[in-house]
Amino acid sequence: MSCRALASRTALLTLLLSSIALPQVADLHGNPSDPLSDQSKIHVLLFLRTDCPITNRYAPELRRIADRFSRSEVGFSLVYSGKAETRAVVEEHIREYQLPGAALLDQQHELSRRARATVAPEAAVFDRKANLVYVGRIDDRWISFGKSRPQPETHDLQQAISAALAGKKPAEERTRAIGCSLDDAR
Repeated sequence: MSCRALASRTALLTLLLSSIALPQVADLHGNPSDPLSDQSKIHVLLFLRTDCPITNRYAPELRRIADRFSRSEVGFSLVYSGKAETRAVVEEHIREYQLPGAALLDQQHELSRRARATVAPEAAVFDRKANLVYVGRIDDRWISFGKSRPQPETHDLQQAISAALAGKKPAEERTRAIGCSLDDAR
């Protein structure tokens, strides 16, 4: 191959790569972030909204789950979707409810699309190869919007994390989460 042909192919490849959209997910300081890049961990994405009362009621349970897996290779990310979720509002929300994990702003809904998450709160579990193995409810406490049990009977997120750590698929790969629509935040 001639130098000229090689230079043309290199220029074409550079042009193609530059046209690929870069992720718009950022941490609270505006730095680009890919929560699934560390392949030594199981990744849990918690889709939240600062204005969702169901999200806020789950704060103690989310802290309990994060604490349970704190000595495991599990990374927790708090994903706030939509342009209405600002750094200041998210920081206050995390402080007020003592939520566990690194906060991310997903203004273009890239992570919610990748995880197929539709409501807040909803959890997605990715294995070490960044394959989605579970998406859905945290537990079965909420029966429908406005109707809940005093205590959950099934701890779906906890079971999904345990299965992923063991290199297995969870018993249920998708459950229906009850909460506030992520579409409203668009």
